[in-house]
Amino acid sequence: MFKKVLAVTLAFGMIFSMGGSVMAAETEETVDTAEAAEPSESEDLVLGDYKPQKTEYNFYFTYKLVHAWWDAVGLGLEDAVQQYKDQGIDIKYEYVAPVAPDAIDQVNRLEEAAGRNFDVIGVDVNDIDIVTPTINNLIDQGHKIMTFSSSDATKEDGCERIAYVGNTHNYQDGYDLAEILAEKIGKKGQVAALGGTIGAPCHEDRIKGFEDCMAQYPDIEVVEIQYDNDSVEQALTYTEGFLQKYPDLKGIFCNNMSNPIGAAQAVVDAGKDGDITLVGMDHDLRALEYLRDGTISALGVQDCYKMGFDTIQVAIMIADGLEPGDDTYPEQTEEQTTIVYPEDAQAMIDKLYPDSK
Repeated sequence: MFKKVLAVTLAFGMIFSMGGSVMAAETEETVDTAEAAEPSESEDLVLGDYKPQKTEYNFYFTYKLVHAWWDAVGLGLEDAVQQYKDQGIDIKYEYVAPVAPDAIDQVNRLEEAAGRNFDVIGVDVNDIDIVTPTINNLIDQGHKIMTFSSSDATKEDGCERIAYVGNTHNYQDGYDLAEILAEKIGKKGQVAALGGTIGAPCHEDRIKGFEDCMAQYPDIEVVEIQYDNDSVEQALTYTEGFLQKYPDLKGIFCNNMSNPIGAAQAVVDAGKDGDITLVGMDHDLRALEYLRDGTISALGVQDCYKMGFDTIQVAIMIADGLEPGDDTYPEQTEEQTTIVYPEDAQAMIDKLYPDSK
C-alpha cells in the first residue's frame, strides 16, 4: 500500500525527513518545530497507489501531551496532507494534546470530538484501562476510531479500534536497550529505571522488556523504578535521588524522549559522567549531544515522521470504509526503531538539526 523512496541513507540505515508545520497543540496554534528539526534534504516518503474516494476529509488526532516527540509525528502528518493537496484532495485535521499526560482529559477530548462529525478520530492511547471503554463506546455509536503514534490498545486488550499506525515493538525496544545496558556494566551491579507515564502502553511495554532482560542476570539488581510523567525536570530529580541513595549504581534505563535528558544532566552534574551507563529513547537534540559526548551509551530512535505520514494514508482508507486486510492496509503497521550509538550521533544531529551547528 505504501511506497517509500529513499533520498538519503545515513550509515545507521535510518531515514528521517521533516517538513511543513504542525497544526495545533493545546491552544490549537502552530507548534514550534525547532525541537523536532527540519532537515535540508527532499522528502523520503511518497503516497501509495490508493486513490481516495472523496476530495475532502476532516480528521481529529489527539495524543498524550504537547512534546517535541509528537511534533515530529505532526510533521509527517502535514507532509502527507500537502502531497494529497497536490492531487486536489483537501484534508483538514486537528492535532491536539494537553500540556501534561491525563487519561481523563483524553477521554473528554474523544467524547467532544465525537460530537463534531469527523471522518476519523485518531488517539495515541494514554492509559489502556481508562481510554479503551470510551473507544469501544464510540465505535458502537458508529464513529471510526484508529490509534496511532507510540501507544496502541489492541484486540487482546479488549479494544475495538479499527487500526493502529505506530511502534508495535515497544517491548522489544525496551529489551534491546536493557541488553545493551547489561553488556556495558559487565552483567552485574545495581541499576535503576525511569518509566515515563504510568499506564501508557509504550512506556509500560518498554519497562516490561527492561525487567525481563534484567531478570536473566542474577548479578544485576534493579534497585528502583520511578515514573517521571514525561518530565525532564522530574527525571532529573529522580536521578539525583538514585545517585544519592545508591552510591554503587552502575546504570540507568530510560524509556522515553524526556528522561534520558534529565538523567544525563544529573549524572554530569554529579561528576559521574563515565561511571554511570545510560540508555534511552529517541531523537531530542540534547539527548543526541549527550550520546555524542558519551554520557549516554545508546538511544533507540523511532521513525516518528513516517508514523505521521502513514497515519494520514490509513485514516483516508478508514474514512472511505475500507477494512484492514492484505489488499488495503495493515491492522498494525511496522514502524522502525534504530539503535544509535555515540559514533553515529553527530551524523544524526547534522541530519535532524542542521541549524544547530
